[in-house]
Amino acid sequence: MSLILAFESSCDDTSVAILDTVYRVYCNLISSQPEHLEFGGVLPELASRLHIRHILRLSEKALEQTGFNMAQIDAIAVSINPGLIGSLIVGLAFAKSLAWSLDKPLITVNHLLSHIFANFIEHPHLEAPFLALVVSGGHTELVYFKTLTKFEVIGKTVDDAAGETFDKAAKLLGLGFPGGPIIDKLAKTGDPSFVRFPRALPHRDNYNFSYSGVKTAIRNYIERQDAAYLETHKADISASVQAAIVEPLIQKSIRICRQLQLKRILIAGGVAANSALRNGLSQEATKYGIELYYPSLGLCMDNAAMVAAAAIPKYQAGIYAGLSVNAFSLKGIREL
Repeated sequence: MSLILAFESSCDDTSVAILDTVYRVYCNLISSQPEHLEFGGVLPELASRLHIRHILRLSEKALEQTGFNMAQIDAIAVSINPGLIGSLIVGLAFAKSLAWSLDKPLITVNHLLSHIFANFIEHPHLEAPFLALVVSGGHTELVYFKTLTKFEVIGKTVDDAAGETFDKAAKLLGLGFPGGPIIDKLAKTGDPSFVRFPRALPHRDNYNFSYSGVKTAIRNYIERQDAAYLETHKADISASVQAAIVEPLIQKSIRICRQLQLKRILIAGGVAANSALRNGLSQEATKYGIELYYPSLGLCMDNAAMVAAAAIPKYQAGIYAGLSVNAFSLKGIREL
């Protein structure tokens, strides 16, 4: 059994975690950045500066809390894409410095893969093959895992993503940021059939997603209503928005699973916390004998425990990164 020290700094959460290679979490510390709330979104330069402020403090606290010392750490893991490039560089530079000074292997992982492997923390005996539905901020992808280290992206957004659409709709309704949790809460008391927003790319042979038209339809609808009407029907509109976002995710996930004869679906990313997605996909999966897995709510958000979890198969296979590796911000899952 080996110990992995992991770092996550892809956006506005600084996180440090220590896991062993059987997915046992010894600590998973997260420092959020409420400084961005007044701007209605994340300011990249501010995020980078705050990561610099927090990452050493969290690392020291992780060792203090667990009682481990750096000599006991067997590998250093860090997410290097996608994300805000300045934020990614802070985490990578810190991880590199530790790996070099301690002569430990460096393992770099894709942030979206980390979200998928968050499922293994609570379900360590999961095995491939499986389908992963990744819905995280600006990313919406369907990924077919043949093994834990070999995968194929079989569907993705061609423009805007599910998470972005939640945020945009919430902003148009004056609900605040981030939009997903707020709309999810309001939708619980609303009528999802109140407004029929479009569902893009419904073709049976297409596993891509598109939300730009949905965002436009939501904006046009809201701009036609007066403030009193919007306030009165806030819950109904939220439920209708949520249905338009979630239904294609459910339908296409089930369809591709049946086509490939897969028996497991893993949900990953911040939108994996959405109750309508969890409940709707669970109901449909049960009809076809498909097992559904998703992380607990705390592990849906950005955290370093998921980075360590994604690094475990690479550590066991001896897949390490050189110190010349760099971060990059391109969207999507890459084999890193």
